[in-house]
Amino acid sequence: MSLFRRLTDFKLVLAIIAREKRAQLRDRGCTPVFLDTCADFLHTPGISVVRDAQIAVQAGRVPAMHDPTEGGVATGLWELATASAVGAEIDSHALLIDPATVRLCTAFELDPLGVISSGALLIGCTADSADAILAALHDANIAAARIGTVRPPSFGFQLRRDGHLTPLPTFPVDEITRLFA
Repeated sequence: MSLFRRLTDFKLVLAIIAREKRAQLRDRGCTPVFLDTCADFLHTPGISVVRDAQIAVQAGRVPAMHDPTEGGVATGLWELATASAVGAEIDSHALLIDPATVRLCTAFELDPLGVISSGALLIGCTADSADAILAALHDANIAAARIGTVRPPSFGFQLRRDGHLTPLPTFPVDEITRLFA
C-alpha cells in the first residue's frame, strides 16, 4: 500500500499564524502582501477535501483515508497507520512542505509536521492503484505526492531523511498551541 498527501494542507496554519502574529511577522521582515496572501488561505483554497477524496476513490482502490487536523500530518499518519494496524515509512523529502510554511513555522520555532493540517488528505491506497490515483489528482489540478509506504506493524512509524530512518515525531499537543502559550 502507498500513502499520499494533498499538498495544500499547510494553508490553514499559514492563515492562523499570519492573522494572529501579523505585527511580529512584519517586524521579522514579512511584507504585507505576503501576510495578506497567507491570511487568505483560510478561504482560498479552503480546507475541504471532499473533491480530492472522491477523485481518489474513483481512480483506484483506497482502503483508508484520513483528513488530519489537530497534531498535523505526523499525528494524522500515526492515526491512519494505527487504525489500519500497520507500520509506515515516510520519505521526508516527499512531504514537500511549502516554503511559506517553513518560514512562518521557523519564525515561531514550530515543527511543520505537528501543526494543524485541516485541508490535508492522507490516502492509503493499494500499490497497483498508486499511479492512477496520483495521475487523477494531478489531472484535477490537485497537488499531491506519494509520501510513503505501508510496512508491517513491527516496523513502527519511521521517517526517512537523507537515507537514515528515525522515529516519526509525535505531537501530544498541536504545535500551533505554542503560539498562544
